[in-house]
Amino acid sequence: MKMNAMIAALCAFILGPAPSSAWADDLRPLPQHPTFTTLSITQFAIEGLTGDASGNLYTSGRAPVPAGASEGPPCPVWQIQSTGIRPVTPGPYGSVPNRAPGCNLSGITFDGDGNLYIADANQGGVIWQLTPSNRNPTVPFATGVPGTNGLAFDRDGNLWTGDGTSGQGRVWRIRPSGGTCEPSFTGCEEVFRIQPLATVLNPSLSGGVTNVGRDVRTLPPGTIDAARAATNTAGSQPLVVNGLAFDRDGDLFISDTARGAIWKVEFEHRGTLKSPTGCDPAFTPDTLCLDNVFVAHPYLEGADGIALDEAGNIWVDANERNAIIVVTKERRVAEIFRNPVNPATGLRNSNPTAGNNHILEFPTSPFVSGTTFCTANSDGDRRDNSPRAAGEINAGGPVGTRGKISCMDQALTIRGLRLPVH
Repeated sequence: MKMNAMIAALCAFILGPAPSSAWADDLRPLPQHPTFTTLSITQFAIEGLTGDASGNLYTSGRAPVPAGASEGPPCPVWQIQSTGIRPVTPGPYGSVPNRAPGCNLSGITFDGDGNLYIADANQGGVIWQLTPSNRNPTVPFATGVPGTNGLAFDRDGNLWTGDGTSGQGRVWRIRPSGGTCEPSFTGCEEVFRIQPLATVLNPSLSGGVTNVGRDVRTLPPGTIDAARAATNTAGSQPLVVNGLAFDRDGDLFISDTARGAIWKVEFEHRGTLKSPTGCDPAFTPDTLCLDNVFVAHPYLEGADGIALDEAGNIWVDANERNAIIVVTKERRVAEIFRNPVNPATGLRNSNPTAGNNHILEFPTSPFVSGTTFCTANSDGDRRDNSPRAAGEINAGGPVGTRGKISCMDQALTIRGLRLPVH
C-alpha cells in the first residue's frame, strides 16, 4: 500500500467516515425534494414544538407585556390539531405567568405521565410544569436555570436543559421532583459544558474582555462592502447549547448553533458521564473535549432544535438558512429542504411565486409525529430570513409578532422516535 493511501486509511479508522452531502445508501429512505405547507399561524411568536400520542401538536406563545407594566396576559399553551385551525385560545394545558420583561418560552416536551414542561429563559431561567389538574402553575418546576432552552428527558425521568444564549455552554440535569440549579444546586446538577467559541477572561485580570477563538457575528439587514466592513451588525452568536435529544442507547445529542455542529455525549450506567472532559485548561474542568463533536458542517449553520427518528437520524432545523437538515448515524449530512430563491428579490425570506405558505420562516423546533414532520417558525431577522418584514407571518406587520407551524406534505418512511425515550 502506498504511503498516502496508508495515511488516508489510518485517518478514516481514527476519525470515522467523513461527513458528506452525497445521497448515499443510508440517505435513500429520506424524502427527496419535499414541500411544506403552513398548518397553523399563531397569535404570538413561538419557538418550541412537541406532540402527544394522539398526533396533536403543542406550542407556547410569547405574549407581550404592556410598556411600563410589571406583568402581562398569561402566555398561552396551544394545542394544534391536524385540522390546523389557527389557535386563538389556550388548549387543555392552559398558560404560564408572564412577568416583565415578558415570557421567553422555548423548549417544550412531555414526560412519561403526560405532564408538559416549558422552558422560560426569563425570570432568572425557570421551567414550568403543566398538568391536567394544574393548568396554570404559579410556582416553577425548576429555577435558577439561566438561558434555559432545549428540553429532553432521559430514561430515568431526569429533565435535561442547556443555557442557550447565555453562551457558557452549561448543561443541567434536573431530578424528577424538580429543584433549583444555580446557585444552590438543589435537585439539579451541572453535568458538563459545551466549549464556547471564545474564552472570555476576567476583565479585572486582563484589563478588558479577551477572546481566544472564533467570534460568529450576526448580520440583520445590513451591508458588507468589498473590504468586508459590515454595517448594522447585531453582535455575537454565543449559543452553543440549543436543542437536546436522547437516542435509544441513552446517548445525548446537542445542537451547537454557533459552530453549526452536533455533539454526542455518552454515559456509563446510572447516568455517569463517559465522554471525556477537561482537555483545555482555558475552560472549566467539566467542559467536553472537542472529540465529542459528532459532526460539523456548513449545512448546519444556525442549527436549532433537533428530533430523532427510529433509524437514529437526527433532524435539524437550520434556522438562519431556512432549511431542514438530516444527520445520519454514519455522520452523513443531507439538506432535505431549503427555501427556494424568490426570483424577484434573489432572497429566501419570501416567495409569492411558490406561495408564502409553502416556505419556512426561521424554523426553530422540529417534531416528528409518526410519519409527519412539522416545525415551528419564529421569524427571526437573520441571514436567509432577513428582512423578516416579508413572507407570510411578517413580524413587522400591523398585527404584531406571530409564529407559524409548517408541515411536510410528504409522509416520512421512517417514523419519529417516541418521546420520552426509554
